[in-house]
Amino acid sequence: MDITAVDLFCGAGGLTHGLIQAGINVKLGVDIDQNCKYPYETNNNAKFIGCSVEDITGKDLAKYFDTSSIRLLAGCAPCQTFSTYNQKANSTDKRWWLLMQFSRLVKESSPDIVTMENVPGLLSQDIFHTFVNNLKMAGYFVDYKVVNSAEYGLPQRRRRLVLLASQKGPIELLSPKALDVEIHTVRDAIAHLPSLKDGEMHPDDPLHQCSSLSLLNRKRMNASLPGGTWRDWDEELIADCHKKTSGKTYPGVYARMEWDKPAPTITTQYYGFGNGRFGHPEQNRAISLREGAIFQGFPRDYQFIRHGESINKRIIGRMIGNAVPVKLGEVIGKSILSHLKNNCA
Repeated sequence: MDITAVDLFCGAGGLTHGLIQAGINVKLGVDIDQNCKYPYETNNNAKFIGCSVEDITGKDLAKYFDTSSIRLLAGCAPCQTFSTYNQKANSTDKRWWLLMQFSRLVKESSPDIVTMENVPGLLSQDIFHTFVNNLKMAGYFVDYKVVNSAEYGLPQRRRRLVLLASQKGPIELLSPKALDVEIHTVRDAIAHLPSLKDGEMHPDDPLHQCSSLSLLNRKRMNASLPGGTWRDWDEELIADCHKKTSGKTYPGVYARMEWDKPAPTITTQYYGFGNGRFGHPEQNRAISLREGAIFQGFPRDYQFIRHGESINKRIIGRMIGNAVPVKLGEVIGKSILSHLKNNCA
């Protein structure tokens, strides 16, 4: 079935790439981050517009929808404002209201299918239920649920809210059982990659590089066990902030992954050993930029920068950590195709 799609808040192309793998023709990605233009267009054969969705109209989107096909509007509005990690964000943050811009574009373009992915914390916000009610009032059948991406084959534990809406009839995300999913682990994802020392870059893949460690953090790394915490260390290695009562509730930093389990949630700062459970299970270093991309489901040859361009870990880490996992995008795409097969035959 011919489906054309537009991906709002597209980032480096995680959702788009997954939809393409499912067989959906994504024509356009929109994102305010200009750093995403190269990876998005290079890997997905789709056009990228670098601007805020506030500056896009339904007429703009209509230029990219094939009127003879099923039209899909997809997107993941910035999730930082709704994340449990962000204790300060509220409705005074401009990003909070971007979900309503998504709602506006649904109203102006009237796509056949809508999908949205975000953090589970969005469920508790009135703005999400306003978004859902707007869809229902416009005649969409709506379904949403929180899923663990690891159950769909992503080698990472990542709980996400997935919404699907259709004008064609009831729609829902396919279950892992329906897709006959195989669970993947850290070992499956990265055990085959070349070894690195901290601060080293592999000559054949500039993205397979990892951050340097201070002398103290090298000692901490040596003392860390897969699945363990900094509580396992000798007293002199423990950071002063963790010795305080308030700091004892954060055991998931300065920790190693485990080979035979999915990775923890990949954040925008996953390349730093002290930022989470991002230590390599065996080698004395944090995971590399490439390894983080693989945990997000990106193919190993996915290009994030031009050949020879200098690598900025902060920029690339943000693009990868903020991405919709490719595997989840593929599951969403397959669910849409299954729905249309049942409702448009």
